[in-house]
Amino acid sequence: MDFIESCRQLIAIDSTPAHGNKELAKWAAAFCRQKGLVVEEQEEVVGDLEQVNIIARPSSERPSNEFLLQTHLDTVDPGPFSLWTETGLNPFDAHIIDGKIHGLGTADVKLDFLCKLEAIASFGKDRSWKLPPVLVGTFGEESGMQGALKLIRKNKVSAKMALIGEPSDLQVINAAKGFANVEIRIPFSEQEMNYRNEHNLRESTSTQSKLFRGKAAHSSTPQLGENAITKMLEYLMMLPDAVNIMEMDGGINFNTVPSHAFLEIDLATPIDKPISKKVANIYRAVKALELKFMSYKDNDFYPSTPTLNIGQVRTNESDIQITGTCRIPPVISHEVYEKWMEELGQVCEQNEAIFRVNDYKKPFRTTEKSILLKGCLDELRNMGLSDKPITQASTNEASIFSRVGIECVCFGAGKREGNVHTPNEHVAIADLERAIEFYRRVIERFCL
Repeated sequence: MDFIESCRQLIAIDSTPAHGNKELAKWAAAFCRQKGLVVEEQEEVVGDLEQVNIIARPSSERPSNEFLLQTHLDTVDPGPFSLWTETGLNPFDAHIIDGKIHGLGTADVKLDFLCKLEAIASFGKDRSWKLPPVLVGTFGEESGMQGALKLIRKNKVSAKMALIGEPSDLQVINAAKGFANVEIRIPFSEQEMNYRNEHNLRESTSTQSKLFRGKAAHSSTPQLGENAITKMLEYLMMLPDAVNIMEMDGGINFNTVPSHAFLEIDLATPIDKPISKKVANIYRAVKALELKFMSYKDNDFYPSTPTLNIGQVRTNESDIQITGTCRIPPVISHEVYEKWMEELGQVCEQNEAIFRVNDYKKPFRTTEKSILLKGCLDELRNMGLSDKPITQASTNEASIFSRVGIECVCFGAGKREGNVHTPNEHVAIADLERAIEFYRRVIERFCL
């Protein structure tokens, strides 16, 4: 099987959050064995999904120190298939157009795993390693980096240094923002629930509905998208306080700027404590928090300030559920972050809502004195590529690995802005080839 065909097959396997990565991991594990590596499959059950980390080494012996090459094997949800115009309306059917592979996970970052595998396999089986490489494909990066956490907690690797797969347009990332995944549940009053039930049972009812459209983008760069949920909430704030929300829906996950939102309202019957007013009060607090963000800048990043994204809204039987993320640069202390979360939580409590931080990952930064960083930049310079480190507004597994003393940098083919977490995601085949060459050079430099 040639490299392009392996790319096609990998993209064809669904590893979205709702599906899990087991099927894809089994394929990748078999392909690693075919390439001569010894593979361990770390199987985990998360919720009701079977998930798998795969750990591939050149030999069956586990060394005391090793060089980690890690890539997550899961992807985000693709959103509406109708928007994937470059793949025949199927995000899992890789299409090659003008030297670029289009499909879900091409840039973020399933194909990066194949690049690392090609690089390790090119050295053959019988080598004397001073720092043996270990190739790891993890699950759950798009839903809290659960695979990386399980890998560390169960002591599956002995890494000293790590190259983390991340779309970076062939540049080395030495710092990334942290993030908080926030969930707010705003309950309907008993009066509202009774009214909603009666409304649904009537033969003749009338409501007003409105569809809001935006532009999808990764939540770490909200300025590149248009948030349809924000548009919906701004519209809601212009309506009378007594409006009854029948349905409020938008977004595909907490980690993506939503491209669509839907609001259905009823103005017929007044409610004593309408949920619309509670939603508006909480949204005002969110906007106030965004203003505070403007006072904290880390000029190594773009955007330089913290950011937040309301990524998803769902109407449940008893409440409205809002989820989103805050992106936090290293300049923000943990005390400041906790104060912000406390203030937002207090506003939610005042409006009878439940506030919860489902996940928090600290920012990471590897200093420019790092041997790993200097070596990677040297190899990029030798390849005629940019030798200037960059930062990343989003968060990845480097946040997890750096906390346990592993020296980390991130790298990958594919552009990030305007590409990942959007329909028609793509990567240039020439850039995948350059990534393979870079990984070969880094392995030769640090491992042999």
